[in-house]
Amino acid sequence: MKMYTLFSKEIKSFFSNLTGYIVIVVFLVINGLFMWVFPGANNVLDAGYANMDTLFSIAPWIFLFLVPAITMRMFADEKKSGTIELLLTRPIGDFSVILSKYMAALVLVLLALIPTLVYFLSIYFLGNPAGNLDTGGIAGSYIGLFFLAAIYAAVGLFSSLITDNSIIAFIVAVVISFFLYTGFESISSLTLFGSADSTIAAIGINAHYNSISRGVIDSRDIIYFLSAIILFLYGGKLVLASRKWS
Repeated sequence: MKMYTLFSKEIKSFFSNLTGYIVIVVFLVINGLFMWVFPGANNVLDAGYANMDTLFSIAPWIFLFLVPAITMRMFADEKKSGTIELLLTRPIGDFSVILSKYMAALVLVLLALIPTLVYFLSIYFLGNPAGNLDTGGIAGSYIGLFFLAAIYAAVGLFSSLITDNSIIAFIVAVVISFFLYTGFESISSLTLFGSADSTIAAIGINAHYNSISRGVIDSRDIIYFLSAIILFLYGGKLVLASRKWS
């Protein structure tokens, strides 16, 4: 119940100001512009075939900035104002505090994704014949995109815990998330590593995101996402616990 109280407090704080609304609107508008308005290969109407590749190729980059914007104040502001001490005196464990805030961030991510189902319905009826879509691949891409954003959120919370400056927390989260998403893949392309290139690429998010986007839910991809999330959340717990030792 105490976790739910903290969780609901975070959700209310998102929507008591413009943060929650801005995140959802910006996500939908940018994706919508690329899919339907801006001319080019990403435009569904210009491409001439019904798919949602544009959403799933652009959304990870949009989330790269929006998710850290959600999480950057969660702990940084509490540390700066001193309310973190009051929070830690409550009869609730450190990990429960982190998990409550983390779940609130995931709800906001989910609320941003749900309206994109309108894009799916639009493309579904634009197909010739209607419904001529790779629904398995689209479902897998949605799952992969949610897990990707879930890692970003875990990184964002960790970054918010290591500083009392929300801007620094935002920058750190973006840098770490960017490296996790594309850094290992870039490193693996260097001839220096030879046959180890696939192993290095597998450490990054993109390899697993692309894999699950094919519509096949591989347990190795799920384990990767969950392991990365737990790693950063546990790292956050250690940072939070260190305040009690100092």
